[in-house]
Amino acid sequence: MTFQPIVPISGYGGWVYLQNTVETQKETFAASATVQRRMDYFRENIGQISTAEDLTSDYQLLSVALDAFGLGEDINAKAFIQKVLNDGTIETTALSNKLSDKRYAALSKAFGFGDFDTPRTKLSYFADEILERFVDRSFEVAVGEVDNDMRLALNLSSALTEINENAESNNARWYGVMGNTAVRAIFDGAMGLPDSFASLDIDRQLEVYLERSEQLFDTDILSDFSEPDLQEKLIQTYLIRSSIETINTSSSASIALTLLGG
Repeated sequence: MTFQPIVPISGYGGWVYLQNTVETQKETFAASATVQRRMDYFRENIGQISTAEDLTSDYQLLSVALDAFGLGEDINAKAFIQKVLNDGTIETTALSNKLSDKRYAALSKAFGFGDFDTPRTKLSYFADEILERFVDRSFEVAVGEVDNDMRLALNLSSALTEINENAESNNARWYGVMGNTAVRAIFDGAMGLPDSFASLDIDRQLEVYLERSEQLFDTDILSDFSEPDLQEKLIQTYLIRSSIETINTSSSASIALTLLGG
């Protein structure tokens, strides 16, 4: 039987419940038969992988690796992933450094195929390192099947850490937010920005983010959102706005149905 996370209510109340039970739920999720089989296979075989080609030719290993970085949808893009891995992250011309989505850089850096003579797959603790990420990201996906807002909130802390670590300037970090769909959804929702906002010129988007962030959170420094209190305020604002929007949408639909029925 597939484990299904428990989120009894939506909105901020559901988030508080999830925070209080997340470690227990995650342990139960990781102990499920399907997840254990995938983890066992990865642990037993990843040490034999020496090249990006080796990894991309093994579907089971590649699927765990991609899921660990939230990139599971790229499982069939083997040539692209192989290029990301082979280029590494040290050279500015590396493919992952040209992509706005820094999950690819994190993937490439973690495996080290393009950065070191001996890849990090040979390290004794490498499997544990990747599998910890795999459980976290996979649990988030499972939570998303119950309530996608909770998945976005769970992902925020680790995603912000990667964005902050992969960019040196504050502006570059905000551009990293723009390139991360899940993190962007949190900020856009919390700031009350419409879907059409993403179609604006990228520099204008940056201006708006800086202005709204200062207005709502008294800072426009993205690294400040790594602080637990400010991060919680961001999540709370997002979830409350999301709940209000859901209620308004449901009310509008109900009114429309009533009018049509009348």
